[in-house]
Amino acid sequence: MKTIIIIVMFFLVGAFFIISENNLKLSDSGNFSKFAGLYSLWLSHIFDNSRNLAGYIIKMSWLPNESSSAG
Repeated sequence: MKTIIIIVMFFLVGAFFIISENNLKLSDSGNFSKFAGLYSLWLSHIFDNSRNLAGYIIKMSWLPNESSSAG
């Protein structure tokens, strides 16, 4: 349950940052469509960065080298 709350809070804080950085009033229909575009762009960047990070982590060597073993 805590994980879901943290994820929701992350997305809400991201939305608030987008609104404040672009001085958007969501009561205006034009601003809401601009917000929706910026928010979806932000989400796509999060997805791309997560995918790149996961790929980097998978490619890392996690096992010790044979030459570095004590003996």
